[in-house]
Amino acid sequence: MDISVIVPLFNEDESLPHLAEWITRVMTEHKFSYEVIMVDDGSKDKSWEVIENLSKENPAYKGVKFRRNYGKSAALNVGFTHAQGDVVITMDADLQDSPDEIPELYRMIKEDGYDLVSGWKKKRYDSKLAKNLPSKLFNATTRKMSGIKLHDFNCGLKAYRKDVVKSIEVYGEMHRYIPVIAKWAGFTKIGEKVVQHRKREFGVTKFGLDRFINGYLDLFSIMFISKFSKKPMHFFGLIGSVFFLLGLISVIVLGVQKLIALSNQVPMRLITDSPYFYLALLCIVLGTLLFVTGFLAELMGRNSPTRNTYLIEKELLGDDKEEK
Repeated sequence: MDISVIVPLFNEDESLPHLAEWITRVMTEHKFSYEVIMVDDGSKDKSWEVIENLSKENPAYKGVKFRRNYGKSAALNVGFTHAQGDVVITMDADLQDSPDEIPELYRMIKEDGYDLVSGWKKKRYDSKLAKNLPSKLFNATTRKMSGIKLHDFNCGLKAYRKDVVKSIEVYGEMHRYIPVIAKWAGFTKIGEKVVQHRKREFGVTKFGLDRFINGYLDLFSIMFISKFSKKPMHFFGLIGSVFFLLGLISVIVLGVQKLIALSNQVPMRLITDSPYFYLALLCIVLGTLLFVTGFLAELMGRNSPTRNTYLIEKELLGDDKEEK
């Protein structure tokens, strides 16, 4: 199979028929073998009914429905699990991503040899104050910290080599950082393509300004996990050792000063009366706690398998289209 298109969605029943018609037309014109996996992230409208009808009309359309809303990362992760195409394309369901971009994205993966190609919505129709300016700041910070030269990390329109989506795990709100996750997994040939940004025709946006605050927190999380998930003692142990040594040296210095004063019969207050003693004690306690945290993190990492569990209500997968 040439292409798997993964469409995460939440309350998009009005746009789905138009998106499906558009995708089908593009695939037919370019004679691609394809599948479209629509992941309903707990929609409360008629989105699943639309997916069922699309699946009956065209066997290439498949669906997964969550019992509740888990978020875009969960939807993408499940879609990646079921994808069978050599190239995997992700796009949003709100018609702001153009399926006409698919052939060129496919070519960049297959012919140019990219592992991942991310869309760049260079010209946007969003409010500059509400979305454009925060997005530029967010992308600049991510470029600096990750070393990946992309202009739009959060663009939903991306193309992946199949090996990439089968080698990474997306959880929490980490869909913004799939290029970073892919890079840390060893897929370093990451490209970018300027893509069309279209105005939303139906419904309302599902994202608020809080995504930028959460975005920065997730960025620090992914950078930490990428570097230290397999060796947490290297992080906690190092910092803990520094604190412990600072505290220990401070206590020794205070003790030596006290002994020198006593040997010279010079009056000196008790060590416990000095504020430096308590600062030194605090450093020792913090160092010990951080060191123990490192040990516990190592034990948890070695003995607790990492997995995500999502409660799936319905599925339309496979050639027989049986609903589970």
